[in-house]
Amino acid sequence: MLAPWLAQGQNNGAELGNYLVNNVAMCGDCHTPRLPNGQFDKSRWLKGAQMDFAPLRPLPNWANKAPDLTSSGPLMWSQQQLLTFLETGRDPKGNYAKPPMPAYRLKPQDAQAVLEYLKTLR
Repeated sequence: MLAPWLAQGQNNGAELGNYLVNNVAMCGDCHTPRLPNGQFDKSRWLKGAQMDFAPLRPLPNWANKAPDLTSSGPLMWSQQQLLTFLETGRDPKGNYAKPPMPAYRLKPQDAQAVLEYLKTLR
């Protein structure tokens, strides 16, 4: 089901980014820490977390931690580098993200919307 504003053809950047991050890509599943009861720690939404799952067999380059995606986190990449990553699936060195992170290939306007949403998070 589309968000009502998407169904009406509206495209507010941060709202679209919120929808893509939280309802499509489900970024919180890896990038948000969990409480002892297994629920997300909503006070630390997308603040980075240790992976709470692993492959059954070792995979090369498996990431054990998902980084902080909020604007209060350490700036690992410039805005352009993040946009390139979201559009091509490749980091600034030309490598694909480490598993389990998928190599997203968003349209430029969707990548920009994700960036706008992430900039609203502290």
